[in-house]
Amino acid sequence: MYQADSTSTASAAGTAAAVRTDTAAAEPVQSDVPHPYEILKRLPPDATPAQQDSAIQAAFHIENKHLSTRPDTLTLPGQEEWVSPRDVSLPQYYRETFFSKDSLFYSETGGSRYGVAGDPVPYTIHGDNTLTALLLGSFVIAMLALANTRGFMLRQAKHFLREPRENSAADSETTSEIRSQFFFVLQTCLLLSIESFLYTLENIADTFVLSSQYQLVGIFFGIYVAYFTVKMLAYWFVNSVFFGRKKSVRWLKSLLFATSAEGIALFPAVLLQSYFDLPVQKAVIYVAFVIIMVKIMLLYKGFVMFFRQKNFFLQIILYFCALEIMPLLSLGGVLVKVVDYLKINF
Repeated sequence: MYQADSTSTASAAGTAAAVRTDTAAAEPVQSDVPHPYEILKRLPPDATPAQQDSAIQAAFHIENKHLSTRPDTLTLPGQEEWVSPRDVSLPQYYRETFFSKDSLFYSETGGSRYGVAGDPVPYTIHGDNTLTALLLGSFVIAMLALANTRGFMLRQAKHFLREPRENSAADSETTSEIRSQFFFVLQTCLLLSIESFLYTLENIADTFVLSSQYQLVGIFFGIYVAYFTVKMLAYWFVNSVFFGRKKSVRWLKSLLFATSAEGIALFPAVLLQSYFDLPVQKAVIYVAFVIIMVKIMLLYKGFVMFFRQKNFFLQIILYFCALEIMPLLSLGGVLVKVVDYLKINF
């Protein structure tokens, strides 16, 4: 009886111990590191995912102290030895690539573009704002000058075709009329320089050592101004020596009128060639016709003024060739030399 009680008592003790063991196993083990669930449970219910992530990162500090020192078996072929990530500097790593030591690889060479280069747009005056403004300004000033000096120009034309008598009263010009004539002479030089510029671009060359096309137009303009100036000085000197000062002054007035008329006659050709695509060949024919007509008028005026009463036909030919034809040929030679010197010879 005593033995049975002892056995039952032992069994009860064993059962109680087993129950305590199972209970201890079921209870969670307390630790210093909280569970992520507990951290998230402490946050308010409306916490955003960013706030939850910040709370997790603040609670857990993970440091990898066991970096791999094994060789990298997945590197590109051709590397002689493996380099530890700790020994590689970022600037050097980004500059040097696998193909950097290849003699056929040049990273600084840009890729070629497909297709062919298009033809450049040809130069035209109607697309040039500077020359367009210059032509329009000279046209407006010429119209105003003609309106103010219309009577003077008609009187000059009348005296040009019919030589007045020696004892007739000479007409005096006002300052504005003289300025208008000099303006028309400068306008003639400008129009001739633009025609020379367009002819040069079309038939001789379109590339020059100059940095701008305006410089070429300016050079042509200076050459024409020098041509008319030298010709007037030569006329004044020769006529003053052989025919007297009075006739020399009258001839210079006629020469100014003929040059002004030449500029007025050249204006339509320049405008048509600039804004209505008049062919260069037709413009050259028109300019040559105007120049020839002016030379014929000057030949007639010289004969009427100096040689009509003397009946010297040989002298008028020599006079005209020496003071008109030779300067014109010299002008052509100077223009050819200047263009040949300024153009780029490939």
